[in-house]
Amino acid sequence: MGEAINYALDLLESRKETYRESGIQYYRPWIFLITDGAPNLNSPWQEAAQRVKDAEKNRKLSFFAVGVQGADMDTLRQITPLDRPPMLLHGLDFKSMFVWLSDSMRRVSSSTVGGEMVALPPVGWGQITT
Repeated sequence: MGEAINYALDLLESRKETYRESGIQYYRPWIFLITDGAPNLNSPWQEAAQRVKDAEKNRKLSFFAVGVQGADMDTLRQITPLDRPPMLLHGLDFKSMFVWLSDSMRRVSSSTVGGEMVALPPVGWGQITT
């Protein structure tokens, strides 16, 4: 899991640099992780978690994590920002999750580039676990 997150963060920074060099404005990117929340052995997930938190703090991205049934939500809570805890997917309701994601992206794309994050639609496909 840590390798995948680190790869996504590196790829995202590379794409943003390409946009900047080309003078293209962009919205704050989202990383949307769907996982069982269990890192592989020797995975640098703690490093990835710190990178996510630093990037969120510096408003470089918005990170969302979704755990499938049986996910290690304790590990996911250590990766996600405090104000956006991981969601636990209800069963196999991927369809509702992707409809929500599409609706959310539609709202963001109709907002102002560089503006505040818009209010997202309510989530009906998952729950926050404590």
